[in-house]
Amino acid sequence: MTKTTGASLVCCLGEVTDPRKPSNGTLHDFLEILVIAISAVLSDCDTIEDMAEWGRTKEAWLREFLVLRNGVPSEKTFLRIFQALDPKQFEAAFRRWVAGVVGALRGVVAVDGKTVRGSGSGGESAIHMVSAFATELGVVLGQEKVASKSNEITAIPELLKALYINGLLVSIDAMGCQKSFARQITDQGGDYLLAVKDNQPTLLEAIKTEFIDQYQSEAVDRNRQVLASHGRIVGQIASVLPAAGVVNLADWPKCKAIGLVDSLRTVGDKESDLERRYYISSRELTAEHLATAVRAHWGIESVPQAHRKEVRNGLTNCVEATRKMRVGPSGSAFRSGPQTTPSCCGQEPWW
Repeated sequence: MTKTTGASLVCCLGEVTDPRKPSNGTLHDFLEILVIAISAVLSDCDTIEDMAEWGRTKEAWLREFLVLRNGVPSEKTFLRIFQALDPKQFEAAFRRWVAGVVGALRGVVAVDGKTVRGSGSGGESAIHMVSAFATELGVVLGQEKVASKSNEITAIPELLKALYINGLLVSIDAMGCQKSFARQITDQGGDYLLAVKDNQPTLLEAIKTEFIDQYQSEAVDRNRQVLASHGRIVGQIASVLPAAGVVNLADWPKCKAIGLVDSLRTVGDKESDLERRYYISSRELTAEHLATAVRAHWGIESVPQAHRKEVRNGLTNCVEATRKMRVGPSGSAFRSGPQTTPSCCGQEPWW
């Protein structure tokens, strides 16, 4: 186990610089302020007021692990701290802690880009975010903001660099089907699952040809599933072949498998829509594993950006929001989503 996987929250937050001037005197310990803030957010607090109130309510419990020499900080103290601290530095520290939380995860990390809903109003340019999701936990591991959707390709390397992906399968849509990304993922100890489309025409044609040539071969591993949900029926056939027979894959780092997923969607009485997608992977996938990973990625693609902002993502959005907010009912910078992290109200501290 690397030091990254075992890092405690306090240890990670120790890397964040206290923005206050020591000469002015401080009533509250900087690390304790951050620990209380994160604990409150993970306990579904929505506002600065909720955060301070949560701290006061849980003060006796918090004193089992924190000193709190002057009690729990006030709303204004929380606000001033989050307005002044470096959000990039804070996110990096939080990501390192999250790496420890998900260190034992053996699921799929889906990298996907979306435009933030409503961000292009008032004549301003729309905000595009590239995010990495731990699909099994339903949490955002990291985000990178880009100027436009066409710039997603420049954000992916920076996002991957900040993630702990050792032993994980990283899925990216066709825009991320680049040799440099495949190499970076494998260099970081992960495996890739990349969608292949027309932006890689030679590779796409080679994969299509291999599946046509091997259609009746026993080398093809297939998995068939029928899923029904909310009046929609999806029939899915996933097929996997070893990559060894595809000449054009020689330059793709550690590529071991090619995949084909056919999906037939039927909604009510409407005609079925057939969708065919091709993939390459550095992992020796079975057809069942491919089907599971692809469904996990599709599930993330269907999550609205508005909901993504509510999923706990290292509090980066919270920090940026507090820079412009005031204390009051309208200052809802801290949003809550589905409970995906153990509550900090248990008997044992998780930091």
